[in-house]
Amino acid sequence: MSDIKDAFLKELDSATSAPELQQLKVKYTGKKGLVTAKLKLLSEIPSDERPAYGKTVNELREFIEREIGMRETRLKDLSLARQMSAEAIDVTLPGKYISPGKMHPISRVLQEIIEIFVSMGFETEVGPEVELDYYNFEALNIPKDHPARDMQDTFYISDDVILRTHTSPVQVRTMEKSKPPLKFIAPGKVYRCDADVSHTPMFHQVEGLMVDTDIAFSDLKGVLEIFVRRMFTKDTPVRFRPSFFPFTEPSAEVDIGCILCSGAGCRVCKGTGWLEVLGSGMVHPHVFEMAGYDPEIYTGFAFGMGVERLTMLKYGIDDIRMFYENDIRFLRQF
Repeated sequence: MSDIKDAFLKELDSATSAPELQQLKVKYTGKKGLVTAKLKLLSEIPSDERPAYGKTVNELREFIEREIGMRETRLKDLSLARQMSAEAIDVTLPGKYISPGKMHPISRVLQEIIEIFVSMGFETEVGPEVELDYYNFEALNIPKDHPARDMQDTFYISDDVILRTHTSPVQVRTMEKSKPPLKFIAPGKVYRCDADVSHTPMFHQVEGLMVDTDIAFSDLKGVLEIFVRRMFTKDTPVRFRPSFFPFTEPSAEVDIGCILCSGAGCRVCKGTGWLEVLGSGMVHPHVFEMAGYDPEIYTGFAFGMGVERLTMLKYGIDDIRMFYENDIRFLRQF
């Protein structure tokens, strides 16, 4: 037995891995191991010597198993220590610089528009971008055969479902579920089949609506003049030009004095000294009727503006497509 024990200890000293320990276990205590073979000889041992023989073999077996177990535990501890040492983080090393992101100029201007109107008491409403033809056109006094539909190049999903071409449908949806007085803006994405230096298939609009029993055109002028002068400068000239929109009557385009040439005339304002920034007007009585409001009791005004256009004017950008090309050199300027 002592020969087996000495041989085992010698091999144990040279074992440096779990597989090597497993081989030792098989060699000495496995089914065909050296210690197991000694146990199988028990029947050949004289009966009076068997107890002592069996005890000696079992003690050797327990010794080998205990030593292998202790060595396995030690190897695991060493492996864990090496792993922790290799994966340790040196908190004194300088960090890797990650350039911080910036708010997109469209988001920046949109947020500024919202803050201006919220400061004047307007609430914010939202509506679906995939819209029913009824809310996008018919409820806004634009029936199917109305020529005004040609003003908006529409993406049709089916005969009655479209991508909304403006945020005006939010007016109707909000009026259907609420009673006057109303005073809200509706910012969001809109879609038109158009693309050039001043148009993209998707762009942003902000719609505004105010309804009560005594709303006049002077209220519309006052609200929009405050907005323009807070958006640009307090000295920015503002004018209202007669125009046509099916959902307002009377209707007006709102121009501001050219912020690039101060009204002297330039390429951007086409020599007029004025820049169109939004459309507006008094809500058409038929739109009120479609929403269930009595036009003999209620009056109101509405307006709509393109966020991309205001952003281009504010930052002097001459190509709307630059907003969506993700050129980091362009975006870092804001």
